Amino acid sequence: MKQKSFLLKPEIRLIIYSMPFTITVLGSSSAIPTSTRFSTAQVLNVHERFFLIDCGEGAQIQLRRFGINPARINHIFISHLHGDHLFGLFGLFSSYTLLGRKNDLHVYAHKNLEVTIDHYRRYFGEGMTYQIVFHPFVAVKQTEIYSDKHMTVELLPLRHSVPVAGFIFREKPALLNLRKEAIEKYNLGIREIRRIKEGMDLTGTDGETIPNAELTLPPIKPRSYAFCTDTSCFSKLVPALSGMDMLYFEATFSEKDKKLAKITGHSTSAQAANLAKKAGVGKLLIGHFSTRYKSINGLLKEARDIFPETYAVADGDRYELKQERLGRHL
Repeated sequence: MKQKSFLLKPEIRLIIYSMPFTITVLGSSSAIPTSTRFSTAQVLNVHERFFLIDCGEGAQIQLRRFGINPARINHIFISHLHGDHLFGLFGLFSSYTLLGRKNDLHVYAHKNLEVTIDHYRRYFGEGMTYQIVFHPFVAVKQTEIYSDKHMTVELLPLRHSVPVAGFIFREKPALLNLRKEAIEKYNLGIREIRRIKEGMDLTGTDGETIPNAELTLPPIKPRSYAFCTDTSCFSKLVPALSGMDMLYFEATFSEKDKKLAKITGHSTSAQAANLAKKAGVGKLLIGHFSTRYKSINGLLKEARDIFPETYAVADGDRYELKQERLGRHL
């Protein structure tokens, strides 16, 4: 398994190694899996909370192959109802029962998937040890569909032959970290510490105001990741994806096959790269490659000629966005 760590690009950086934000590629092929590429699936780890994004055939095999415990996944996001993005769900459902899972499993997908899940429960769900909690959506506008104390997930409407959604994962801003020496110097209590961590200045006993910047370390930059697959490329995506730290965007076809891409509702590697460049993203990951290409080197070159920070994903790749502080060092 290859691990690729990328730093973000603030004006001033201080790298700190703490809470993870990593993407593991389980499958990178398009509709037909190959001997080296499974169908689309990824796992996002945010602060040791694991989220499965799409669940192509064999996803549970890949989870084990790449060292991710399936039991740690409580939320699954399905982009659209084509088999190569969801056929792995039902084997995973079955294995969870055999393993005695107790925690609820939350599935976010187009509303029509609920019928299929109900059929699974009826015909294959005897003795299920856990509940599948279905969260239906119809992707008509960009909207938040999930939130916890660490992150949010937004739905992003895309364009394909069937209704399809992208997902934008954003880390929530963390509280400021108080300088240890400030606690002793100013004899700070719990209430004062909380207010300072929330950004307030400190008023001393003599009435003097101590600026918050002198009491805290520079804030940590929230990280972001967008997942967009099985879609044509269109201009409205530029503002929606503006400034993303990392973007996964499908590159099913080469530019020489752009007519086929248009007909099938897919994108070329060059179109993905142009989008990344216009949106000012940090890194571009391309995948969902058609099996018509014996090598994806040509696809990668087409993209890098436009957007150099492009990486062609392979099954088992792991990409990490490291935490870093922004602002002036005091």
